[in-house]
Amino acid sequence: MRWWRIGNAILMLLVLPLVIYLLNRVLAALERIRLASDEIVADGTELVSDLGGVPEALATTDQTVRDVATGATRYAGSVAKLLG
Repeated sequence: MRWWRIGNAILMLLVLPLVIYLLNRVLAALERIRLASDEIVADGTELVSDLGGVPEALATTDQTVRDVATGATRYAGSVAKLLG
């Protein structure tokens, strides 16, 4: 019975404060992560309003890529005839 009391005393005096300390650090990190994620959500909702012109810009980019591809194909065909 004496060993149980010694074990319980060690548990209460050494292990329990360590567990509480580590839990406090984990919870503090969790709180910082939560605040950062709240800021990300707030900034993301502001960003959504700035993305209105993206579909038109992508359409312009797609058309430019098609035009360049057509010109490159014609150029490659001309070079092939010259070298050929």
